[in-house]
Amino acid sequence: MIDVHAHYMPRPLVERLQTEGARYGVSVVETEPACHALHFAYGLRLRPFFAKLIEEPAQRLASMAATGIDREILSTWTDMHAHALGVEQGVAWHRLLNESLAAFAQRHGGHFSILASGYLPDAARAARELEHAVKQLGAVGAVAATNVEGTNLGELPLDEYWAAAVELGVPVFLHPAQPTPTPRTRRFAMNQVVQYTVDTTLCVGSLIGSGVLDRFPRLDLILSHGGGTLPYLIGRFDVMFERSDRAATGIGATSPPSVYLGRMYYDTILHDPHALRYLAGRVGVERLVIGSDDSFPPADRDPLASLRAAGFSAAEIQRIGEANPRRLFRLP
Repeated sequence: MIDVHAHYMPRPLVERLQTEGARYGVSVVETEPACHALHFAYGLRLRPFFAKLIEEPAQRLASMAATGIDREILSTWTDMHAHALGVEQGVAWHRLLNESLAAFAQRHGGHFSILASGYLPDAARAARELEHAVKQLGAVGAVAATNVEGTNLGELPLDEYWAAAVELGVPVFLHPAQPTPTPRTRRFAMNQVVQYTVDTTLCVGSLIGSGVLDRFPRLDLILSHGGGTLPYLIGRFDVMFERSDRAATGIGATSPPSVYLGRMYYDTILHDPHALRYLAGRVGVERLVIGSDDSFPPADRDPLASLRAAGFSAAEIQRIGEANPRRLFRLP
């Protein structure tokens, strides 16, 4: 069983930043004994690391075994992608993230694979980083934050990056980022519940609307948190595609948005069996992959139990948990 949505921060990376962080525009702040946070030179300060994000490898492997997960496809925390860094520091930062995660995965072969990040403000450099990570570090895909300093990915000149993913034959996992909650999502856990899921929807809506999926028909995208609110709002997307002034709205898609639903993949972390069944009915079981969001408070602590609760058969669970991700990531 393969979990495609899991996060990890290797302890050696934290230790390295404590001595070399200035090179990357990053400093490690000890918020309390043995509890650290990252502070970026341009002003961003992240929440302290959750203990599970930097847990010992033995603990991670034990929790995986307890829930029947054999492999996690790890990605970095997108809130720390820090796209407001200058170009040279930003490129170096993502190289360090990828090398650190790859070194961890290689030390525990067979249990972990990695998704590589890149400095998206420079599409060419991000494309070269993805190529390096796939060919030299063994990355099986890419992870991209769904916005770059508040701008939707579909509104950025990222064609060279999308082209690299297609050429390399790897999927791109889209994960929301909102390191500083908005005034309306500061309280009641609404940054995690609402802002993150809407952020995914805004990103995918922009990729569809700007024609990215038309220009790159072989681009494989994986949407976190069951696609955000996209599957539920797809009717509204279609209506506005048909009824709006496309020149005025900037819509450049050639087909109604619902046509693209079946081209993307969706993780299963919805915390509601009825919502998960709806998603399966809308996009097909062949488009679902297990996602636990391991390390963070909203994680699904037993994703296989969630699949059983949603009424999937043993064969369907095998397809979601193994066959789909093995095909998508070209795992042996």
